[in-house]
Amino acid sequence: MIDDIEYNTEREHLIIPEYGRHVQKMVNFAIKQETKEERNKVAKAIISVMGNLQPHLRDVPDFQHKLWDQLFIMSKFELDADSPYEKPSKELLEERPEPLEYPQNFPKYRFYGNNIKTMIDVAISWEDGELKEALTYTIANHMKKCFLNWNKDTVEDYVIFNHLFELSNGEINLKESKEDLIDSASLLKSSAKKKYTNNNKKGGSNKKNNNRGKKRY
Repeated sequence: MIDDIEYNTEREHLIIPEYGRHVQKMVNFAIKQETKEERNKVAKAIISVMGNLQPHLRDVPDFQHKLWDQLFIMSKFELDADSPYEKPSKELLEERPEPLEYPQNFPKYRFYGNNIKTMIDVAISWEDGELKEALTYTIANHMKKCFLNWNKDTVEDYVIFNHLFELSNGEINLKESKEDLIDSASLLKSSAKKKYTNNNKKGGSNKKNNNRGKKRY
């Protein structure tokens, strides 16, 4: 009797495990039917069973289309049956997706964030003038603040100017600027104050909840 035990590791691989082994056996049965009329009849019955097993998908657009696609996928595209929809392509299913590009153009300066490059590109596109100069120094101060969030030690302005020059491909050059950025102490103090305020809000909310239901004298 022990020798007759069948283990899942020895059984046929389930292509879509969510439907279970019985549905896979029904699909295999449909493939073996001799006439197309019989295969169509069994295929429609399988679609009905699959729909009952996935009731949460009934409100999804093209629900039936998805079921028919899954039926042909489970049959390894060997089922010769009429479908109300275009049959899926095995080649398209097995096609490898194109690799995604890394969203950060300068991964060694990740502490500045991904939006800093967009801000720099906008500044480059503006005509020279007071507005562009103001935007440029705003970006530089923001970069300095981001740098200090990543490294709590002080940072010299020339470091920020060099990074800005590199990120802008040499279009923005503040290396010889005589105007200073906001000092590190003020930026660190502002960041610490904001953090302290957020913690107080969270702590105050918890304190209020903890006092709920207590007697007051």
